[in-house]
Amino acid sequence: MEERTVSIPNINCNHCAMTIRREIGEIEGVESVFVDVAAKRATIRWSAPADWTTIAAVLDDIGFPPGA
Repeated sequence: MEERTVSIPNINCNHCAMTIRREIGEIEGVESVFVDVAAKRATIRWSAPADWTTIAAVLDDIGFPPGA
């Protein structure tokens, strides 16, 4: 299992968090998605076949690109 916590500057509300959890949670292999709205961060845990490239691409596609 892999885990990554990333800054997502576009998170503004609980609706943003819900969208991220729903869309990332649909990726096969994603085990959990925790979004901290106040800190504008998300922690994602996954196993194969999911990979960070796919997760980051979905975040970008839904308007929540991971920051530095």
